[in-house]
Amino acid sequence: MALKAFFPTCCASVDSGLLVGRWVPEQSSAVVLAVLQFPFIPIQVKHLLAQVRQASRVGVAVLGTWCHHRQEPEEGLGHFLEGLAAVFSHEPWLQLGRERGSTFWSCKAIWRPMSPGASGQDQVMLIFYDQRQVLLSQLHPPAALPDRQAGDAPASAGGLAAVFDTVARSEALFRSDRFHEGPVRLSHWQSEGVEASILVELAKQAAGPTCLLFSFLLSLLSAVGACRLFRLWPLPSICSKLSTCKQVQHRLEHLSLIFSTRKAENPAQLMRKANVCVSVLLDVALGLALLTWLHGKGHIGQLADALVPVADRVAEELQHLLQWLMGAPAGLKMNRALDQVLGRFFLYHIHLWISYIHLMSPFVERILWHVGLSACLGLTVALSLLSDITALLTFHIYCFYVYGARLYSLKTRGLSSLWRLFRGKKWNVLRQRVDSCSYDLDQLFIGTLLFTILVFLLPTTALYYLVFTLLRLLVVTVQGLLHLFVDLVNSLPLYSLCLRLCRPYRLAAGVKFRVLGHEAGKPLRLLMQINPLPYSHVVRTYRLPSCGCRPGLSWSSLCRKLFLGELVYPWRQKGDRQD
Repeated sequence: MALKAFFPTCCASVDSGLLVGRWVPEQSSAVVLAVLQFPFIPIQVKHLLAQVRQASRVGVAVLGTWCHHRQEPEEGLGHFLEGLAAVFSHEPWLQLGRERGSTFWSCKAIWRPMSPGASGQDQVMLIFYDQRQVLLSQLHPPAALPDRQAGDAPASAGGLAAVFDTVARSEALFRSDRFHEGPVRLSHWQSEGVEASILVELAKQAAGPTCLLFSFLLSLLSAVGACRLFRLWPLPSICSKLSTCKQVQHRLEHLSLIFSTRKAENPAQLMRKANVCVSVLLDVALGLALLTWLHGKGHIGQLADALVPVADRVAEELQHLLQWLMGAPAGLKMNRALDQVLGRFFLYHIHLWISYIHLMSPFVERILWHVGLSACLGLTVALSLLSDITALLTFHIYCFYVYGARLYSLKTRGLSSLWRLFRGKKWNVLRQRVDSCSYDLDQLFIGTLLFTILVFLLPTTALYYLVFTLLRLLVVTVQGLLHLFVDLVNSLPLYSLCLRLCRPYRLAAGVKFRVLGHEAGKPLRLLMQINPLPYSHVVRTYRLPSCGCRPGLSWSSLCRKLFLGELVYPWRQKGDRQD
């Protein structure tokens, strides 16, 4: 029977001692965590292991002996190590050794003769692993991973989970002799030094009061936001439609998560908090860069001077477009009366909009100055505010689209109802279905007249609806690009991606083994290497939720709405049907 012994590479060169670790009977494997150095007192060792078991909930015990002959073998050392099996009884008792000046190892597992399932001595397959990488890494389930490349030999999920879980939960053992003090001295990955600094310790000490202060301020802000004054109509409806309010609320939730004094319960929550923190820091940094650029060298004045001429230019182009539609657009024969009525109606709205723009022109620079200050809250807040300003500046195009869509929808619904009349059908409102119905001659005659009128007026209405729908879709596309960038900053797991780039072993997708040496009569030695998680799975696993102000319509649903003349909004509606 071949047993597996996971041995840390950092202990391959230490002096002789005892093997401290955990025995996993389900996998017939032993996970060595440290080497206990001489001299020691057995009662102190047992007391230390009892403390580690209580703190980590891991069955840490003395698994066997480690014999490393750096010089000539000392007489009686082997008998002394074998005698320790009576003091620290464990089944099986491992005996690992490394000969002086040789690359070969001796690995044996000894069972007691009277123990159940005992077979004398068993050969041990030695598997080396990097203890620091396994301690800091997080193993992801292999079922969620793509097909591996040929040549990789991943281990079973159960064995890997036991090894990773044992090393991760035994952190109390690694911290026991951090400064080499006390009667018991262990050798493990942290024995050579401490990865810490006084700045890190000061930051940890100051993190608690800082989180308490910001949590109190955020609670006050939440209490002010929950005031009844902000619940009066139509403030809740307006805030639900503005992208700026959605983004500010989303950032407040992120800040509440960052400055929360509650400790993360698992690595997933800790990773989410780190991703949120990096996302907020990047957002604020980009916002401050934009604020510096706007308030430097008079850029706000230049934008204010260019905004009103651009609005006038857009209004003039719309007037030329309407005059073209009121004639014979592309050689099409339109209904003259309806064409003139619609054209003059839309021209009047453009005239009102130009008057409104010129009335607001003296205050444009001051408005842009205050808008630029919002960038200190983050680039996403500034972009959300820019999206809302774009919606306000193109409100006349939205009005044209609504008028054209309502008129076109009225005619399409009328034609659909009259078409059912010709077929002897009607729409049952109560049962929401089409039923048979008998009509008299007068109803059929009136229906024929109305159907003829609507059919001949439909091309003129459809042309206006098509033009203004295209303009509306252009504005929605610009807003969609802004929302896409905002969602990218909000939801992209930047910390996880940086961790995958700089320290790929932190996000483990499994392991592969490399053969170090194998000869007849000698134990097989393998090196366990960590396979990093692919970038696509990093994004998919740690992606943060966004504010979600998009409609989320499928292409078929969007085409159906456009064909029937139903209004398409850049926010989610309660009655939207998802395909």
